[in-house]
Amino acid sequence: MSLLFSTVDEINGYYRFPIPAWIGESTKVVGEPKQNWFWVTLLLSSLSIVALVFAFWELVENRFFRDLDYISLHYLYISRGIVSAVLLAMWAAWYVLRDRRKAEQELLRSHERYRGLLESSPGAVALFDSEFRVLEWNASAERLYQFSKAQVLNAPLPTVPEARQAELREFLVKVRSGEAVLDQETRRRRKSGDDIEVQLSLLPYHEQGSLYFLEVTADIRERVRLRERLLELEKLTAMGEMAAGTAHHLNTPLASMLLRVQMMREREGPGNALQPDLARLEQTIGFCQQFVRRLLDFSRRPAFAPEPEKVGDIVSAVLGFIAPVCLEKKANIRWQPNGSANVAVLADRNQMETLLLILLRNSLDAIQLEGNIEITIHADDKQVEIGIRDDGCGISARDRVRLFEPFFTTKPPGKGTGLGLAIAKTIVEQHRGEILLEGLPERGTLARVILPVLGSQRSEVRA
Repeated sequence: MSLLFSTVDEINGYYRFPIPAWIGESTKVVGEPKQNWFWVTLLLSSLSIVALVFAFWELVENRFFRDLDYISLHYLYISRGIVSAVLLAMWAAWYVLRDRRKAEQELLRSHERYRGLLESSPGAVALFDSEFRVLEWNASAERLYQFSKAQVLNAPLPTVPEARQAELREFLVKVRSGEAVLDQETRRRRKSGDDIEVQLSLLPYHEQGSLYFLEVTADIRERVRLRERLLELEKLTAMGEMAAGTAHHLNTPLASMLLRVQMMREREGPGNALQPDLARLEQTIGFCQQFVRRLLDFSRRPAFAPEPEKVGDIVSAVLGFIAPVCLEKKANIRWQPNGSANVAVLADRNQMETLLLILLRNSLDAIQLEGNIEITIHADDKQVEIGIRDDGCGISARDRVRLFEPFFTTKPPGKGTGLGLAIAKTIVEQHRGEILLEGLPERGTLARVILPVLGSQRSEVRA
């Protein structure tokens, strides 16, 4: 039985005479029916042969057998009939077999054509009956679900998870009632056991009075993943706006608190026992003010404006911004400014802080509690390199080639959008630089940001 071809009974109706079963049940003639032309042509050609034989026999009889007796003529007429019948039978057999051979060749070409269309279809095609017994399975289904055709034919459909059995039965009821089931998002199970998101269309297929179901599915995992990332971005945008509003409202009471603490220190005098506590309180309020100020600066989106900036100042500002996260994770941040920290680059301060913030957050997410992060700066006359090294989980060789793809992330759901490194790469390229991520032999990751120093030929920044 085949998805694309009908039965021998339909072929018999096409030719108006029976054909043997070895031609195959999976056949169907392409083109308009011949109707009665076959028989008309065969009848006319047979009459022509009979007429030709009789005419030829009459000529032979008149030429050579005119004086025969009655009995001899009787046998002569019988032989003429026999010869006519034999010739007519040979002609009819040859004509029918020739037409049959042409039909078989056409059927085989049609079978190969439609089988090729089925196998080359981008959708995973499965034909099954009401008992979920698989009757057809194309190459796309093999690739998507990892089950070979031999494994699934005449066996229960293996790709429907238990949680989706009831849903599929509801779809079958709709199809039986004539309602279309098109482009439904659902899940199917692969041979490896993992469930994947697919887009499903279910159609009826009638053959020999029986109803079968044609399921066509397409892999939509990337589409679903993109949609989830966009939802996360929407949430992050809303959270960012809320954080900016909160920071704005906190700025005024923090300034008032700092002023009152300073007034208390002046009123109590330098020798008072409360001075150390007031100093620590003043320092803490100042840190909160700085944090709120950095949050407000980060939430703004100023126009791209590259200016000479010292690399060390940018690193220090970012470390101050993420200090609460570092304290929460008890991360050991090693950052010792050296002479290279005073090297200036032509850069947009806001974008460079965003770049370093992305890399440091990735390192903080990768390390364990009380993990280590080391920041280094090395410079020469042409370029400066900022290195951020951690002892976290590292990068697998399989993921390394996709690290800068938008929406690609190795973090669990809710932990990342997959846009950080893509944004970081865009920022570096805009500053005529280069970003590299290397897996360390022992463990961890080294992120290297290479930028042209101010005054070099490469220090022009793309607008």
